[in-house]
Amino acid sequence: MTVSIRRLEEADRNRWQDLFQGYFEFYEVTVPDNGFDQVWDWIFDPHNDFWCNLAVNDDGRIIGFAHYQLWHSTLTASMACYLADLFVEPPARGVGAGRLLIDSVTTFARDKGLSSVDWLTQDDNYAGRQLYDSYQPKSDFIFYTVPTG
Repeated sequence: MTVSIRRLEEADRNRWQDLFQGYFEFYEVTVPDNGFDQVWDWIFDPHNDFWCNLAVNDDGRIIGFAHYQLWHSTLTASMACYLADLFVEPPARGVGAGRLLIDSVTTFARDKGLSSVDWLTQDDNYAGRQLYDSYQPKSDFIFYTVPTG
């Protein structure tokens, strides 16, 4: 299977949402009220530094996505890229789509002069971590989330 990468387009909404639903199911979380609409709006807001790339197979089927955004890295005093979400549908895993998506975000960051591409994953995401570890060993940082509402 040949895989190519392209930017999300308005006509991709239904397929993107199906895959995004799969991402939520993978992490066993519920889609927040209006969650799909909010993320969709971020992607297409020209004043918001948030984007989506798609992995497309040789039949034109969208098989995965990567959401990414800019963020300020205070430890390096530079702008960096945060890979917010990466998902490839289960039947298409193992064909290189995840690597191509990460590479597309890394190329974006390099072209923009950003210092790094950073992301997080669950500790038990062993299949994903096998791919991620091929780029760089995991960091020693531990991520916390404190709800405010």
